[in-house]
Amino acid sequence: MLNRLVIVGGGTAGWMTASYFKAAFGDRIDITLVESGNVGAVGVGEATFSDIRHFFEFLGLKEKDWMPACNATYKLAVRFENWREEGHYFYHPFEQMRSVNGFPLADWWLKAGPTDRFDKDCFVMPSVIDAGLSPRHLDGKLIDQPFDEGADEMQGLTMSEHQGKTQFPYAYQFEAALLAKYLTTYAVERGVKHITDDVKKVNLDERGWISGVTTAEHGDIEGDLYVDCTGFRGLLLNQALETPFISFADTLPNDSAVALQVPMDMQARGILPCTTATAQEAGWIWTIPLMGRVGTGYVYAKDYLSPEEAERTLREFVGPAAADVEANHIKMRIGRSENSWVNNCVAIGLSSGFVEPLESTGIFFIHHAIEQLAKHFPDESWNPVQRRLYNDSVAHVMDGIREFLVLHYHAAKRNDTQYWRDAKTRRMPDELAARIEKWKTQLPDSETIYPYYHGLPPYSYMCVLLGMGGIEVQASPALALADPGAAEREFAAIRDKTRRLTEALPKAYDYFAAQA
Repeated sequence: MLNRLVIVGGGTAGWMTASYFKAAFGDRIDITLVESGNVGAVGVGEATFSDIRHFFEFLGLKEKDWMPACNATYKLAVRFENWREEGHYFYHPFEQMRSVNGFPLADWWLKAGPTDRFDKDCFVMPSVIDAGLSPRHLDGKLIDQPFDEGADEMQGLTMSEHQGKTQFPYAYQFEAALLAKYLTTYAVERGVKHITDDVKKVNLDERGWISGVTTAEHGDIEGDLYVDCTGFRGLLLNQALETPFISFADTLPNDSAVALQVPMDMQARGILPCTTATAQEAGWIWTIPLMGRVGTGYVYAKDYLSPEEAERTLREFVGPAAADVEANHIKMRIGRSENSWVNNCVAIGLSSGFVEPLESTGIFFIHHAIEQLAKHFPDESWNPVQRRLYNDSVAHVMDGIREFLVLHYHAAKRNDTQYWRDAKTRRMPDELAARIEKWKTQLPDSETIYPYYHGLPPYSYMCVLLGMGGIEVQASPALALADPGAAEREFAAIRDKTRRLTEALPKAYDYFAAQA
């Protein structure tokens, strides 16, 4: 029986993998995780997709079990500031677009929206976020949404199986290092063997398969299946197995970041329950509010900006609170490995692939890869079909997200620097240009977005197109013949629901303080 799993590299990717497989297979699988004590984690404060809740559910963890230990907060949307013009912002929320008489509400908004704010007219969440509110009441009850939090039929489904069935109203923001620490305890208590040591050599057999890894102090560690969680180094997959890496730099030029972890009085500051992406001269700055601090960083392209200029801009953006905070400069490898599963080695996390964190996809990539490996876990026959299905799934997710991120830059109206002007003329992935031409006439739907599962439904594309303002779109011509009455009532219902919720929900900080 093939049941010896060796994970090389810890961090969020390694410990999420170890925890998930222990929860999935229990004592029927033997897991060893070896990580260096000398390699720092890249994650500096993570935001996620709303699907991440399924990971914690699978582990049997409730929010009260892990959130306080990770300084975690709720994320109801991504807030984009200054991508259209200075002073403008919009939200991409975790909230399904409503439909009226077979047309998305965004279509009706284009025809005759109540205001110039599509997000506040078509969704409830943007107003909840602007007010700094929690999606849960102080007694823990979830915000009034068309969602059954405890529905039995939704338990145990993978992320791709959930898409289209539910839209949970929030994701999480947490300190990546603290989550890795929490999951270390979780996994080790359940039998994962933890070795802190440096891998000095990856041993290959005559077929070119991994036969073991040699460590500095613990000798050779052998297994059946090896998981590479060594980050951008790709120690097993890219270095030892020489798997080619496909760069996305021709379409996504941001290759660097500088990050700060800024302690703050969050009670005085308040928590805006979202991740904010603020456009800058040569990239954008993320702001992630956690309990006790704010995680922030400037993602930029080194062809347009030096690391020194990026750090100076970031410190000025944060203000005096950043004065004594040490900066972490990160070089990002943007793209994906040609195959993430080669022979008996599977790369998960940065060693598999990475795109800039504009839509908080890093943890999503890890979670998706783990679920797919569990689904396609091999036996002694090493059926190549399992590898092919896994590699196709991982590639589709990364290629789809690549398209979605490129759309952000191409659609952004901002053009005040060479960086933003170049974004309009830079090469796009194959078929994206044709999709955009369709979307100019008809808003995105399931038939016209990237055709494989990649975690993003059509309404996400609508939000980017309507919010960024650089691509002119129009309402469906059919609406000229349709009665607008039902749409007007839906807009009114959203306004009424927004008013009721903003009057009833507690402040985000107050909710977490009450749970402590």
